[in-house]
Amino acid sequence: MTIAYEALSTPAPLLTFLELELTSRCQLTCSSHCYAQAGPTRDHGTMTAQDWRSVIDEAAALGVKTVQFIGGEPTMHPDFTELVEHTLEMGLGVQVFSNLYRVRREHWKLFAHPKVTLGTSYYSDDPDEHDEITGRKGSHDSTRANIAEAVRRGIPVKVGIIHMRDGQRTEQARAEMQALGVTRVHVDRVRAVGNAAKTLIPSVAELCGRCADGKAAVLPDGTVTPCVLGRFLPTGSVKTAGLRAVVAGQQWAHVAASIPRHRAACVPDSCTPKEDSCQPSPGIVTACNPDQDGSDCSPAETPACEPAYD
Repeated sequence: MTIAYEALSTPAPLLTFLELELTSRCQLTCSSHCYAQAGPTRDHGTMTAQDWRSVIDEAAALGVKTVQFIGGEPTMHPDFTELVEHTLEMGLGVQVFSNLYRVRREHWKLFAHPKVTLGTSYYSDDPDEHDEITGRKGSHDSTRANIAEAVRRGIPVKVGIIHMRDGQRTEQARAEMQALGVTRVHVDRVRAVGNAAKTLIPSVAELCGRCADGKAAVLPDGTVTPCVLGRFLPTGSVKTAGLRAVVAGQQWAHVAASIPRHRAACVPDSCTPKEDSCQPSPGIVTACNPDQDGSDCSPAETPACEPAYD
């Protein structure tokens, strides 16, 4: 990508958090809720390794502090390790949102870097219920074991639990994670995006109200959106224009203005764009993260979440 910065007359908005959806491939088949509609037969998209490196370089120049690698399952991308290392070389923080179904030895070493954190999704302390939701037998035991291993290794890990149906063992799952030593566990309801949209047309009302506020996402085909949950709001492509040109463009401004904003208070570090953004993962559809004392970071129609980060 060749970008003529001097030709851009509109200043780009400040970005601090960038989500890179490396792939639509995932070992799991979360047919009831995956926002990316990921699965084992999906591909890695059309972005090349050099395309992703160029986006990371631009992100650093735009003031991004943290890059989140997400999917699908980002560790399945053939250039995952190289791209994380390149991001770290640029001086940026990294969050990897993985289903933690399988973790390679080389990835444990990567996750142990002091500027890397992990995020994952978990659905129930009951293996059968968890596996039914993910569509993969044994996913509960594998994910739970790898969460415990991350804690044992001293790797910061955050767990998002999506409450999807009556009777789901959500609170038991939260208690289980806390008993394992996970200090950041958040619960949210499913959002009508992707597989969860069913026959509904996705609505900005399903978003937390912080999308495009210091954050952006790049999808596997290079499309730029205000966040991975706001994937139905394209603003341009890094493959044709570059990240800076897209976020400085009229379509970005139009989309950002279309997202309802609220000014209610929210617990710092619980719903802001500096680190977790929406805390989605390969199998999680959420807007903001409720804090651990139970307050709810609801979608945009409810004035619950308008703080200093995401």
